[in-house]
Amino acid sequence: MSKNMLSMPDTAMMDMAVMQACMDACAACEQACTVCSTQMMDCAPACMNCADMCNTMMRAMMRMQGMTPASMMAMLDACIAMCQTCMDMCMTHADHSDVCRMCAQSCQACMDACSAMKDMLRAAA
Repeated sequence: MSKNMLSMPDTAMMDMAVMQACMDACAACEQACTVCSTQMMDCAPACMNCADMCNTMMRAMMRMQGMTPASMMAMLDACIAMCQTCMDMCMTHADHSDVCRMCAQSCQACMDACSAMKDMLRAAA
């Protein structure tokens, strides 16, 4: 990707390992949430929404065109919020559902990775 294509300033200063870890966590969370949504428990709508948000977050990081630091931060905040909602819902079933427990753990990992991404973006600004 050429530097002229990027809207994010100072992308050369961004830690690509942090970005890759965030994309990986989003992909894993999307998969876990998709599986969990098929369990047809009351967490299913939150899981489907979380899967969609994680997929959108991952695609936005892969593209980076048209992104500004403010829009990237807003998307990361939205992904964290959706993961929190999904995790909270799945935790109500975690005692008796391995799938919900796995989904909640994946949501936590995604929130952690998105938070690390936010910290990296702040440091690169």
